[in-house]
Amino acid sequence: MSDSSVNKWRLILSGHSDGYTNMAVDEAIMEAVSAQLAPPTLRLYGWRPPAVSLGYFQEVDESIDTEAIQERGWDLVRRPTGGRAILHDDEVTYSVCVPQQLLRHGSSVIKSYRELSRGIEAGLQLLGVAAQLGKQPANHKASGRDLPAICFAQTARVDMTVDGRKIVGSAQVRRDGVILQHGSVPLTLNPADHLAVMPPRNGTTGDRDLQRAVKTVSEAVGHPVSFAEVSSALIAGFKDALGIEFGEGSLTTEERQMAARLRADRYGTREWNYTRPGQR
Repeated sequence: MSDSSVNKWRLILSGHSDGYTNMAVDEAIMEAVSAQLAPPTLRLYGWRPPAVSLGYFQEVDESIDTEAIQERGWDLVRRPTGGRAILHDDEVTYSVCVPQQLLRHGSSVIKSYRELSRGIEAGLQLLGVAAQLGKQPANHKASGRDLPAICFAQTARVDMTVDGRKIVGSAQVRRDGVILQHGSVPLTLNPADHLAVMPPRNGTTGDRDLQRAVKTVSEAVGHPVSFAEVSSALIAGFKDALGIEFGEGSLTTEERQMAARLRADRYGTREWNYTRPGQR
């Protein structure tokens, strides 16, 4: 950030909501920031019930077991961002909406992704987690070859890792000069749940691949950590890494109304969630 006049952001602590609401709220904030009705915003939230979120372009095929999702009473929702599927359960999710011109590297997708991720990196380090960006091991891609749907099964060069294992799954989209970047920071992870709703291919169990690929915050710290602990650390990390100040706030009336419309007309509909763009 370059100018102290633009270093004040809104902080929204949303608690836990269903998947349709969470994605509708993220997009509503993005639209409000784009229309200059809201300041740059960091939102922290969780998911109840658990949900599988699909990347914007991801197919709902045999790699996603929709019946298993429904049997568990979980949600299936398509994100406005790209990437692969994530099972959101025991985690903290962060969401950043900011005009790209307010970031030093806002014009570059990769550089802005890394710039914003520094806040996550700094927050995890405050918890004693030696998280690093761009440390992809040479054999990591192979470890997730039988788990094609799962975001955490493979690591890209912009992902955050601990000991070569992915600890944060993030994605970004841009619209009208505004960046929405959101991501999953798992506190714990149950491989059986992931593999039940996103089954491996080639008849493999997938357990070893997934365990080798992902590391949770609790595992990295060495003891259970709470939603509140991780949220507080992420807030401090963003402040330190991006040089910003937060004012805790809430959704505006316009954002709440927009989120309700988006949930009803888009994120809560089967057409949106089960059909890729261009096939609707």
